[in-house]
Amino acid sequence: MKHLFLSLLIIMTTAANAIEAPYRHVVFFKFKDSATAEQVRVIEKDFAELAKKVPTVKGFEWGTNVSPEGLNDGFTHCFLVTFADKAGLEVYLPHAEHEAFVAKIKPLLEKVCVVDYVAK
Repeated sequence: MKHLFLSLLIIMTTAANAIEAPYRHVVFFKFKDSATAEQVRVIEKDFAELAKKVPTVKGFEWGTNVSPEGLNDGFTHCFLVTFADKAGLEVYLPHAEHEAFVAKIKPLLEKVCVVDYVAK
C-alpha cells in the first residue's frame, strides 16, 4: 500500500509539473543575402514589438549567433518566446499580429527553423 501511495504521488507530481511548465517557442532566422542591414534591424524591432501585442506572451528575448563552432548553418538570429502553457502558444500562432509579422518577413528569409518545447 505504501508503494502504491508513493507511486501515485510521483505520477501526480510529474503530471502537475508538466501542466504548469512553460512552453518555449524558439525561432531561428537565416536571412537572404539580399536582405539589407536596415531590413534586418526592422525585423528585430518588429519581433520585439509583436511580443508585446499578444497577451499570452510571458517572456521574449533574442540575440545573434556568437558561437565560435561554425555549426549555425547560416542562421544568424535566435528568438525565444515564452508562454505559460500550451494554450498560450495556441493563441499566439494564429493571432492576427503574428500572421501579419510572418507575412512581412517571409520575403527576406532564406530559411526558418522553429522548435517548441516544454521547459523541464
